[in-house]
Amino acid sequence: MKKSDISKEDIFLLENCHIPCGIFQYTNNKVITLVLSAGFIELFDLKNREEAYDIMDNDMYRFCHPEDVAEVEEATAQFSLHDTPYSVYYRHKVRDHYQVIHAMGKHFYMNEQKLAIIWYADEGKYDPSLEFKNEQVIQNLINIFIQKDKLRIYQFDYLTGLPTVAHFFNLIETFYLKNTLAYNETPVVLFLDLNGTKYFNAKYGFAEGDKLIKAFARLLTSTFGNDCCCRFGLDRFCVYTTGEDIEKRLWKFFDACENINDGKTLPVRVGIYTFKDKNTEFSMACDCAKMACDSIKGLYVSRFVYFDNLMFEQAEKEKYILDHIDEAIEKEWIQVYYQPIVRAANGRVCDEEALSRWIDPEKGFLNPEDFISVLEDAKVIYKLDLFVTEKILKKMKKQADNGLYVVPVSVNLSRSDFESCDIVQEIYNRTKAANIEPEKLTIEITESIIGKDYDYMKSQIKRFQSLGYKVWMDDFGSGYSSLEILHDFQFDLIKFDMKFMQEFQKSEKSKILLSGLMRTVINLGIDTVCEGVENKKQVDFLKEIGCTKLQGFYYCKPIPLIEVFERYEKGIQIGFENPQESDYYSTLGKLNLYDLSAVTCNYGNIPDNIFNSFPMAIVEFENNIFRIIRGNSSYRKFIVEHFSYSPEKGEADFENKIDENAKLFKEAIAACKKQKEPLIIDEKFTDGCTVHLYLRQIAKNPITNVTAIVLVVLGIDKC
Repeated sequence: MKKSDISKEDIFLLENCHIPCGIFQYTNNKVITLVLSAGFIELFDLKNREEAYDIMDNDMYRFCHPEDVAEVEEATAQFSLHDTPYSVYYRHKVRDHYQVIHAMGKHFYMNEQKLAIIWYADEGKYDPSLEFKNEQVIQNLINIFIQKDKLRIYQFDYLTGLPTVAHFFNLIETFYLKNTLAYNETPVVLFLDLNGTKYFNAKYGFAEGDKLIKAFARLLTSTFGNDCCCRFGLDRFCVYTTGEDIEKRLWKFFDACENINDGKTLPVRVGIYTFKDKNTEFSMACDCAKMACDSIKGLYVSRFVYFDNLMFEQAEKEKYILDHIDEAIEKEWIQVYYQPIVRAANGRVCDEEALSRWIDPEKGFLNPEDFISVLEDAKVIYKLDLFVTEKILKKMKKQADNGLYVVPVSVNLSRSDFESCDIVQEIYNRTKAANIEPEKLTIEITESIIGKDYDYMKSQIKRFQSLGYKVWMDDFGSGYSSLEILHDFQFDLIKFDMKFMQEFQKSEKSKILLSGLMRTVINLGIDTVCEGVENKKQVDFLKEIGCTKLQGFYYCKPIPLIEVFERYEKGIQIGFENPQESDYYSTLGKLNLYDLSAVTCNYGNIPDNIFNSFPMAIVEFENNIFRIIRGNSSYRKFIVEHFSYSPEKGEADFENKIDENAKLFKEAIAACKKQKEPLIIDEKFTDGCTVHLYLRQIAKNPITNVTAIVLVVLGIDKC
């Protein structure tokens, strides 16, 4: 019904009535205002009729006490669904204080439309700090409000005033769902997630984050109604509504969301579940909407997605995994496979990586991608990882009993391992009980889990290392903070992500990046391994740039322990490395054959590794003036030892100096200026030593025509 459906005479009488009252209609889970009286405007101290209608249509509870809003909404909803009288007390703000208002109402019909008339009584000023001697009614009401405030803690969210999950479920299942179905409307559940609150709080602070949550909740209630919304916790909300124009309403909601909290806001992901069966449990509908919402967690713009059958199948699979993980471990449906990691310098297996494979009697082979993430999200991955650890320790004993060398085996740990238990102590207890040295068990953690809590993860890595375990960082290069992690953490080995090998044939950039990163890691005194190696070209390149260990299908796919022994029996094994030779071959493998300075490095001293290079400088030579543009520390030391001028001046006039060594340099540089090809020249200095020089033109100044030359001292032969 519209206001225009009521006769002009009735509207005139009602709007000029001095009794505080209003005519309302309840539809689509919202209260629609039809007529407000003059007494209503006077009671609530409103400026005019236009303001009154605007507030009731767009912000009905603007002046209602925050702790009473949800209760008034609930009473209104119950009144709308049942032909029972309406009676509710609440606190309404007038100027600088609250008045206690008693709202009463009943239903009536006009033109076969169900309407409600509500009238209001002012019961007096609300002030719990005062004692009322002769106003016992007011005092009793205040005491009721105090008791209701205590009860409200259990029914409504402290921050937003929205119903708690339990109260929300009760409201929907008891009232709204039945009412929607009775009117043959389609029930819809929305699950909403503000995307990026962690970074929002880091940028603006938690107080501003709370303001955003409250502003978002107000927008939800103004769009869908207070009792139809619930805060599930943190930045997640659930809404019950109907399917009518749901997409249009959501796009409008997204637009409005961009302007809340003075523009300091976030995008919203929404999962939609549409009831297809009236017997569907509301809790399951919420779960389905949440699954739909989570399916687009990688998006950082406001979007919605409907729950579909594929999501349901995924949900069933996840439930099966969680229901059967204990049984799968106990009955060993989960098996441990081992992939060899080969030493670049000798081609022998120097390490192995343990990987889980779930071979289920009912579901068949389950991909690790299917069950690992499910166990991680459920915080039970520690069960699997400790099981894998125990299998590794048993494998080492069996391998030693069969007369084979025992090399370290790595176990992959998840972030939730550290959150669910004291994983360091749990692994140490098992290693100690098996009488295996900690150095034989390697801990692998991914770059992604480090980024969530630097300080905590740094302390856990140090705990492992202090107990004798080596800690590797897996998937290096897959995230955005790799170099920062290298600076802040001391890992024993860095495992380069397989994407470097996937890009190997596509672009030379991949080779350049990998070579530079490899050199950086080695100079930091850290071992390296590259995964995803699939062909000989990749193997040869990785050996040349100093990658110490290689892993991939080129050598062997992951296999169970029984196949490891079978390969030995058939004589097709790669062969385990003798642990006593590991350090020797590690040193051989680290040499980068594309780095001239690498041959002079002593890997025991990290600064020397980087800065102990060939004497090298970029010079300009014009009119007998020798000017150093750039030079390394080795070059400056060379100049001091063999020339009669200080390199700190930056230039030397060879024409005016009696310096035989300088003259030799002048002649070499002059010769380089005359030809474009690089020169390698041997010059004998005055002290009898022979200096081997490499010179090459690198650029010419277009303004001055001065030529720049790079000069490298390749070696010095003492007399």
